[in-house]
Amino acid sequence: MTYPLQPSFIKTVPDGDTHERAVCENCGFVNYQNPKIVVGSVVRHEGRFLMCRRAIEPRRGFWTIPAGYLELHETPEDGARREAFEEANAELTLKSLLAVYTVPRLSQVQLIYRATLASETFAAGEESLEVGLYERKDIPWDDIAFPTVLWALEHERMIEEEGAEAPFVNPPSGNPDGHLMR
Repeated sequence: MTYPLQPSFIKTVPDGDTHERAVCENCGFVNYQNPKIVVGSVVRHEGRFLMCRRAIEPRRGFWTIPAGYLELHETPEDGARREAFEEANAELTLKSLLAVYTVPRLSQVQLIYRATLASETFAAGEESLEVGLYERKDIPWDDIAFPTVLWALEHERMIEEEGAEAPFVNPPSGNPDGHLMR
């Protein structure tokens, strides 16, 4: 009895490509490594922002907006709603795309939406230590988990207060690798 060959990967530039990839010597399969997509929302309710204090690493104990990795076979909009439910037991009404951020250091593309609570019910989910609605002045700014959260909150402010138009991208003063610039 013969058995199928086990994969044996080598690093090479496939025909018609420009990047070195892991290619199976036996069958020619190319193992593409692509960016991860993060989806999330800046959620407002009666002028306040929904914030989640992380119960998981990275950045456990720090504050964020509801966001996480998009799942296979899921639309970005469905993913943003799912993440809000997982982290804050909150149902959302998505309004529009707020921003598309890139974090090359982490191979991430982040799609952040503007949203409102579909109901006033919310509570900490498994990935959150606590959740709450905060007026802008009361957001725990010194304990924000990720620079893109700062960017998203600032971009939301620019829409509300200055009439700016979305979608936004990484701010010019922001580090393209996503390091905190404060």
